[in-house]
Amino acid sequence: MELTDLPNIGPVLAGNLKKIGVDTPEQLRELGAEGAFLKIRGQVDPGACLHQLEALAGAEAGVRKSLLPPERKAQLKSWYQTL
Repeated sequence: MELTDLPNIGPVLAGNLKKIGVDTPEQLRELGAEGAFLKIRGQVDPGACLHQLEALAGAEAGVRKSLLPPERKAQLKSWYQTL
């Protein structure tokens, strides 16, 4: 399975993940959405936004970001605002 087989992961986000050493869906799940986001923001895209974080969380969970539970979205937004 390729990163782009996951929901929300297009070529650009897949490229960002590869630049931080995440080459497989399993590696993304191990690192977690927040961990991957921090690495992307620190090493590749300092302007990475909440939408990218939600996309990663959806990919980690195997769902489109619009289908993330409201509690998870609130948790992500709260975490993002602490950065």
